[in-house]
Amino acid sequence: MTGVAVLGVGTSHFGRQPDRDLVALAWDAVREAFGDAGVEGVDAVWVGTVFAPAGVAQRVLRALGITGVPVVTVENACASGTTAFAEACEAVRTGRYRRVLALGLEQMSTAFAGAIVPEATDPEGRTGLALPALYAMSAARLLHEDAVTREQLAAVSVKNHAHAVHNPRAQYAGEYTVAQVLDSPMIADPLTRLQCCPTSDGAAAAVLGPAAGGADEVVVRSLALKSGAAWNHRSPHVWGHDIVRDTAAAAYAQAGLDTLDDIDVGEVHDAFTVGEVVTTEALGITAPGDGGTAAASGVTALGGKTPINPSGGLLSRGHPLGATGLAQIAEITWQLRGVAGARQVDGARLGLVETMGGGVSGLDGNACVVTLLERPR
Repeated sequence: MTGVAVLGVGTSHFGRQPDRDLVALAWDAVREAFGDAGVEGVDAVWVGTVFAPAGVAQRVLRALGITGVPVVTVENACASGTTAFAEACEAVRTGRYRRVLALGLEQMSTAFAGAIVPEATDPEGRTGLALPALYAMSAARLLHEDAVTREQLAAVSVKNHAHAVHNPRAQYAGEYTVAQVLDSPMIADPLTRLQCCPTSDGAAAAVLGPAAGGADEVVVRSLALKSGAAWNHRSPHVWGHDIVRDTAAAAYAQAGLDTLDDIDVGEVHDAFTVGEVVTTEALGITAPGDGGTAAASGVTALGGKTPINPSGGLLSRGHPLGATGLAQIAEITWQLRGVAGARQVDGARLGLVETMGGGVSGLDGNACVVTLLERPR
């Protein structure tokens, strides 16, 4: 146990919201988190964002009336929000601060017309290799190795869009068939549009403080953060597998986890359908080669053995980069409290959050954060 509790969480709605600026989005998230935690202020703030302008943290916080405290902005690709959460958690654990706000925000609709523009100073970026293509290459390799089928990849989208039907904050939801997913427009072969996360705007927040031992308290049982090791096409696993595996191993060891069967629910990084397949296998939630089968057979659906992404995930809830990790934290907190409504996982006591971001050539991902949250009693 870290001795740190999640006192309150909050999020905005997710979706294309070019008419709502970052202040408005952050207001929704912070106001809800403060109200949930029963606090009116904090001792320090960590803010995760990727593409927001310089000074955005202080500008947003000033508008919310949060001034005069230490403010730190972090960028760690798609793991920016959970990196902010990790640093806030450590600040409380070590006694540096007593009440800390972790805030994630992003307004993607005004930053890019479509997919994220590749970074020209990166070798892969100079070739125009955008993230949809990078994930598509992983999917193509798994298809070639008979480790997954196209239908199983599509089943991830079917599952997560169906979960999002029960999430009023989600950007997209719907009852789709595998055929409809496969027949949607091709983005990067073999990934179709319904297998790719949308462009999203949103904010999410969490207030952390010392655990007090309350019956309804959600505590941080363990947390690990790693950056990717050297990787190329000769590596035995597809891009993103090893960083998730290694970060999860560190989190499991810290938690003293006896068996992964103890994990009741998870929110994982499914920016593309293949991402969930690779991640559930790397986490050990499914056996190697069984990630697609688990989605298609209902093992990782609501009502299954280990529900994954009951919020709808990045595919359906949306993926405002800096906010994503903290939106995952909020969902698992709600699940452990038993207040997730129609998407509630019955009896959830131990939940997992995994966020992985990439985009640097030659590395197996920029960063990965794996967190285990628990409601002890």
